[in-house]
Amino acid sequence: MKRLDGRVAIVTGAASGIGRATAELLAAEGAILVLTDIDVGGGEETHGRIIAAGGHARFLAHDVADEDRWSDVVADTLASHGRLDILVNNAGIGTGMLVTEMPLAAWNRQIAVNLTGTFLGCKHAVPAMRAGGRGGSIINVSSVAGLEGAAGLAGYCATKGGVRLFTKALAKECAMAKDGIRVNSVHPGIIDTPIWTKIDQGGLDALAETFEAREGANALAPDLIAAAGAPLGYAGQPEDIARGILFLASDDSRYMTGSELVIDGGWTA
Repeated sequence: MKRLDGRVAIVTGAASGIGRATAELLAAEGAILVLTDIDVGGGEETHGRIIAAGGHARFLAHDVADEDRWSDVVADTLASHGRLDILVNNAGIGTGMLVTEMPLAAWNRQIAVNLTGTFLGCKHAVPAMRAGGRGGSIINVSSVAGLEGAAGLAGYCATKGGVRLFTKALAKECAMAKDGIRVNSVHPGIIDTPIWTKIDQGGLDALAETFEAREGANALAPDLIAAAGAPLGYAGQPEDIARGILFLASDDSRYMTGSELVIDGGWTA
């Protein structure tokens, strides 16, 4: 029997990277996936990959900063599958920019996607899980940037640190309610995903100094950063994080809530 047979999972940011790897692994373990992303093309590609592998999934276009859309996604999930067991709040963005040069709009967008998006997902998922009477597992994807600061990534650090403590607070609320819902955070280190090609280019000098990777335009190459700062000396792959998320989604972690699972090649050691 697969670890997640018949369970229904929403995975945000499923169009690429950690979200795609997580969705594919959960599906392979028997979960029924509701994939969401603002990137429709990438989300549909992930959907196609899961179906081709014999899994069960559907894709919904979704901006996680939009509360009305969250209501629609959760309602659609319940209408289609009758339950919600797992939520992976993975969608996120990063802006590489010095604080003194960061426009308010860039700060606010990171807050909206990374922190508010996580809050909204939990706000709407918890009642759905409670209604099912079977508990559930919420996994919020934070970062090592939620555990320590990084020059040039202040906005990202603020949001990921917020996700970490929000997770702990909600875990205690659910434990007090005796609803069987566990809430944990995952903290990836340097992972080779498309986010590195999407980070705004401002503040790269500060980032290069932070990561001791002085390679000009290649300063943000994941392997260079990891080689400079992670004891294992190389960047992780999305599948490395997906395996940790699977653990938290499954009954293997039934006595864990309010915890932070750090998967960083020793970066924060």
